Amino acid sequence: MTDKGVPTPSTPEDEYFVRENAERMRRLTLQAKKAMAADEQKRLRDLHYMHCPKCGMEMKEMRYGKIDVDACFACGGVFLDKGEIDIIARPEQKGIMAAILNWFKDETHRPGK
Repeated sequence: MTDKGVPTPSTPEDEYFVRENAERMRRLTLQAKKAMAADEQKRLRDLHYMHCPKCGMEMKEMRYGKIDVDACFACGGVFLDKGEIDIIARPEQKGIMAAILNWFKDETHRPGK
């Protein structure tokens, strides 16, 4: 036994069991680390998911045409998920959203100018 109280292996069999025990402890530590990370991710998701990035109030998912938008009724914000702006910006899109999106187009792409 060493000065620190940890037994030193004296035979190849003892060495095997010391290595196996160390590996088992390493795996258990990694599992605990992953579980803690998953819990932290869940906590952050619960804290931020479907909350308005502008005012922090809860948002509701609303159907607008072919897509679902996230709307905040506290500040009036409307937010899109990844890829939804491409659906709205398609050339066949007509109406108020097409007119709003035309504001953001580069001046060189506007016909007649």
